[in-house]
Amino acid sequence: MGAAGAAGGANAATGGVFSSSASSGGTAGAGGAGGGVASVASNTDLGPKSREADDFYQGRERDRSRERDDREDELVKVYDGIASFRHHSYKLISVPRHISVEQLVGAAMWAFHLTGDPADFYLTDLCGNSEKEIDEPNPIPSLTRIDGRKPALLLRFRETTDSGWVRVHAGRLHVSESPKLVPVSSGTNAANLLSESLPLFGLEMANADDFAVTEVIMHKGVSERVLAREEIPWDSLKLIGRDSLREMQRTRFYLQRKEVASSENLAVFVSNLPFNLSQRQYEKILLDILGKAENKYSSIGPIYYEYGSMVVTYLNSDDAVQACYTLKDATYEDRALSVALLPNIIPELIPSGVQPLLVFVNVKSGGCQGLELVTSFRKLLNPYQVYDLDIGGPLPGLYVFRHVKDYRILVCGGDGTIGWVLQCLDNVGQDSECSSPPCAIVPLGTGNDLARVLRWGPGYTGGEDPLNLLRDVIEADEIRLDRWTVVFHPEEKAGDDKVGGMTNVPAISNEDNSQMFVMNNYFGIGIDADLCLDFHNAREENPNKFNSRLHNKGVYVKMGLRKMMGRKMCKDMNKEIRLEVDGKLVELPPVEGIIILNIFSWGSGASPWGFERDDQFSVPNHWDGMLEVVGVTGVLHLGQIQSGLRSAIRIAQGGHIRIRMNIELPIQVDGEPWIQSAGEIVVLKSALKATMLKKRKGSSTSSISSIGAPSSKSRGHQQQAVLPSAVVEDDNGAFEAPSCNSGSSSSKAQLYSTTV
Repeated sequence: MGAAGAAGGANAATGGVFSSSASSGGTAGAGGAGGGVASVASNTDLGPKSREADDFYQGRERDRSRERDDREDELVKVYDGIASFRHHSYKLISVPRHISVEQLVGAAMWAFHLTGDPADFYLTDLCGNSEKEIDEPNPIPSLTRIDGRKPALLLRFRETTDSGWVRVHAGRLHVSESPKLVPVSSGTNAANLLSESLPLFGLEMANADDFAVTEVIMHKGVSERVLAREEIPWDSLKLIGRDSLREMQRTRFYLQRKEVASSENLAVFVSNLPFNLSQRQYEKILLDILGKAENKYSSIGPIYYEYGSMVVTYLNSDDAVQACYTLKDATYEDRALSVALLPNIIPELIPSGVQPLLVFVNVKSGGCQGLELVTSFRKLLNPYQVYDLDIGGPLPGLYVFRHVKDYRILVCGGDGTIGWVLQCLDNVGQDSECSSPPCAIVPLGTGNDLARVLRWGPGYTGGEDPLNLLRDVIEADEIRLDRWTVVFHPEEKAGDDKVGGMTNVPAISNEDNSQMFVMNNYFGIGIDADLCLDFHNAREENPNKFNSRLHNKGVYVKMGLRKMMGRKMCKDMNKEIRLEVDGKLVELPPVEGIIILNIFSWGSGASPWGFERDDQFSVPNHWDGMLEVVGVTGVLHLGQIQSGLRSAIRIAQGGHIRIRMNIELPIQVDGEPWIQSAGEIVVLKSALKATMLKKRKGSSTSSISSIGAPSSKSRGHQQQAVLPSAVVEDDNGAFEAPSCNSGSSSSKAQLYSTTV
């Protein structure tokens, strides 16, 4: 109760007249306590009953106000370490204002899915003047608030805690036991951990000197290092916990034979370098950064020239780790390098019948949904199966899987992300055991037209269980997707013009200045591409504003209205274009844009071709070797198509298209726009193949173990199923396939985690 409330309470207790002035200070309350007349004139004329009623209602309002304060929840930001604070990555929790400090610690741990004794954790006020532990019984009211912002807390692990547990996994030890929890303390070094762990895996007769402990950290990818024998694992864990408590609890330790841990080549992936340099230039960049004397890499290659990326191989793990740290801190031409230490896969250790799953997640798609999926899939699968496309793109994952003969890919992102992955497959597929792995989709983008056609839905909402997504991938059917090559031949005077927009999908340039792109979905010229270009430019200027599908569609609508009112760049476009389909000249109707379709969906689920039967054309699909050409008359027509009120104008259908443009016009290929100068465009069937996964109708019913688990016969002699397709970790740390009902029985097949 505040001073004013206390004064009012004293006033009522002594029988004085209650005054509304009591709420503004102690003067009126003091007067009331002494029995004097209140300072508000309007209340001095109240009769006894009126004054009594007034006191009653005023008191009841105060009680209600206090109850509201007691019940009111407060939003608090919680960080799990210094690194999360540095990257502005926090959890927002809602807690009662009068929550105890013990309950607040528990709520913060729950938000980050942390296990352990709450007494081993504490909170500090990030906005306060010191890093002192919060020890008040009810801390929320006293938290520091700057400029009315939400209070912020930092959850820490007590470094005075000198003992705990670590999870130890069997590496390539030819044993089938599940991971073990091993007690450790500040006096337990890696050699002690080996001695205590080996008997737990049935290796009590083994010589501990023949083994090593590998620490595996899962943070923005997966990194590992071999611990020195005198190194203290518990101290290493606490050091990781300073940056992130989540990463502290996700850290694993693996037992490996020394010859395995030290003999394998280690690959470091380096990207964000300039495009299309020579091999000698890339080597010089590397030597300038690492230093010639200290450089101990074994080889360089492959080099992905069109992506500005390369793989550097080391024979020694210490050298590889040191190179990673050096390269991560380096910049070239004012750009920070992107660096990842890649694992090794031994294909012979993959059990027969297991089809591994490689997951790519575009964390920039779908708001924060991409980050959530990365975390979820790394829990369900082996973490080496899940790659954040923000770190080097799809190439690191495809390089790691290059020797796997049969696997599937799950792409989490929009249509542009899918095209990016397929384009990288085109570049590395010929050097891989599996040149065209089938791809499934979790749609995180705005349009998601290819995902709609393949039944993966209009967009991931975050409500789907990631485990069910894996079931859908397992049950999906393989289908073929036609792909097309779009060749641009600009006029001679346009030799210096650049084709823009295709940031993830590099163009192939020839000596005659022609450029080639691969098209998966559709290709537009005119008003459709003009709107797409405006949207693209707006998103490039303020990418943080374009984090929801609803907002993105609203921006499209506003831009369309502006186009209707402003200058029409594409007016009478049909007079400036000459169209040939399969060698025949096609007369264009009055249109402001044409769209060439490979799939039935366009513009976030619209169908420009329409559903009406037409004897002149065959029913389109995405594997018939045919393209559909339609026309739109303007922005209003585009809006009607997207609303389902009208179809586009059907113009032609064929497998080879030639377009002559007399003027420069907006162009878009699979949603990537730019202004194309006058010249000739040829669209022809691509020799590149794409195998996609089409989701089956209905719910998932079959067991995940069908592609994830070795048979009972092979389980005894096949160890460490590398990269199982769907693996969950139970409370004891064992990796098992989820139990799924099949008929009247429930089967639970044991799976094994990979070690690298």
